[in-house]
Amino acid sequence: MAAEIVNSRSDGNTDQDGGAEPHDSFDPAFALHRGGKMAVQATVPVRDKDDLSLAYTPGVARVCTAIAEQPELVHDYTWKSSVVAVVTDGTAVLGLGDIGPEASLPVMEGKAILFKQFGGVDAVPIALDCTGVDEIVETVARLAPSFGGVNLEDISAPRCFEIERKLQERLDIPVFHDDQHGTAVVTLAALRNAAKLTGRSVGELRAVISGAGAAGVAIAKMLIEAGIGDVAVADRKGVVSADRDDLTPVKRELAGFTNKAGLTGSLERALEGADVFIGVSGGTVPEEAVASMAEGAFVFAMANPNPEVHPDVAHKYASVVATGRSDFPNQINNVLAFPGIFAGALQVRASRITEGMKIAAAEALAAVVGDDVRADYVIPSPFDERVAPAVTAAVAAAARAEGVARR
Repeated sequence: MAAEIVNSRSDGNTDQDGGAEPHDSFDPAFALHRGGKMAVQATVPVRDKDDLSLAYTPGVARVCTAIAEQPELVHDYTWKSSVVAVVTDGTAVLGLGDIGPEASLPVMEGKAILFKQFGGVDAVPIALDCTGVDEIVETVARLAPSFGGVNLEDISAPRCFEIERKLQERLDIPVFHDDQHGTAVVTLAALRNAAKLTGRSVGELRAVISGAGAAGVAIAKMLIEAGIGDVAVADRKGVVSADRDDLTPVKRELAGFTNKAGLTGSLERALEGADVFIGVSGGTVPEEAVASMAEGAFVFAMANPNPEVHPDVAHKYASVVATGRSDFPNQINNVLAFPGIFAGALQVRASRITEGMKIAAAEALAAVVGDDVRADYVIPSPFDERVAPAVTAAVAAAARAEGVARR
């Protein structure tokens, strides 16, 4: 039986035993979350015995037999091609850190309803009670026949890199770690428009990224793919450079394709004369370091809830300022990317999400702003109804061009 994921709310303020609701009584977030934010709803009627005989036995047996004989029919006669697994182990949840699988569920439910709201894609939250790389890979791989794609969410670095790589090697459906690639897509889109606004190309820019975790590494890779002039990444110990002997394998790889200028030392030193600051670290950047950046610089301080550079400070020195918060202009929000990316990939039954598909998503997202670009509008709102269709179409076309589409 086909089904869809729908939003679900309970309006009651008492529990099943009639007791008081201490949280719901003063916090509307608890009231909204009571009973969860999702439910499963049938998309076909079961009103009488005839409906029952088609939705279930004996009619369902004919469909099962057909799929057994022609496995590709599963995409046409089940929900597989329109549903994504949202998978976490609860080790890097929002800004809360390692809070475990149960505590991660409200976030995973939220992610699932964003898939539906903004991309028309059904999604199922799956919180795993394991953290080992091979355990997670094996578990997700065994669940994969039920899904058209896998969205990895809130899994701590560096394990997230290996988990994504191993799953994509093993599965023939898209595997996408949104904390990495969703952030990178939206960042590149905003950067393209900021450059356009100031009469420059991405290739003329030197960027400094604060944070060498999942998002920082993915942003660096995407900026290199997009042809940026140079990009250096800094972690807690300073610029990630080839001369350091304390780098993890991921950071050693990062040092190999970034920092053409050969910068060493602190983040503050790297920012001297830089055109772009991108913050995905949660640290604080001194005002004097921001002041040392090039004229007309861009500051994308995306840590939540406290940006690395407060917008009031950034605006003193930067021509374009973006954050990860919804209460300031230019919010770098992953919801601008992942629903449309998966919708496009599922539409053409893509076997994977390529770098070309991600670049296409960023270009489509930037194009939504178009000629309306201005300092406080380099990225569209998640509620702009043009976003998801534009990203979906661009990703589907890129998948066909790159040979990973199967229809």
